[in-house]
Amino acid sequence: MTTPLQPLHPPGWPQAKGYAHGMAGTGRQVLVSGQIGWDAHGQLAPGFVGQARQALVNVLAVVQAAGGGAEHIARLTWYITSMAEYRAHLAELGQAYRAVLGRHFPAMTLVQVVALVEAEALVEIEATAVIPV
Repeated sequence: MTTPLQPLHPPGWPQAKGYAHGMAGTGRQVLVSGQIGWDAHGQLAPGFVGQARQALVNVLAVVQAAGGGAEHIARLTWYITSMAEYRAHLAELGQAYRAVLGRHFPAMTLVQVVALVEAEALVEIEATAVIPV
């Protein structure tokens, strides 16, 4: 998968692994609100990895509704309720991520929060995409 976005890597910085330090691109900006791990029927996927995967599917669905694809995602912000849960499932999260978004790694931020609006939600992901016009 090729991307119209350019990863930004300041000279002398260590190589980013699984994300980009920054992304640059020109086009139509798509702002995706936080997506949690529920399906179109409002059913939450089981477990942390299941919810993360479904949240990524939901992010991609919004980007696709704007005419884009995974390669147009410039930024992801992950809000999680447990850093321990995240760290305990890194391999499975990587597999789930690649199954949905492939090997496209935009700028990313990961933040642990006390809670999310939906009480059973364990992860929420928001995104910014840039789709060429």
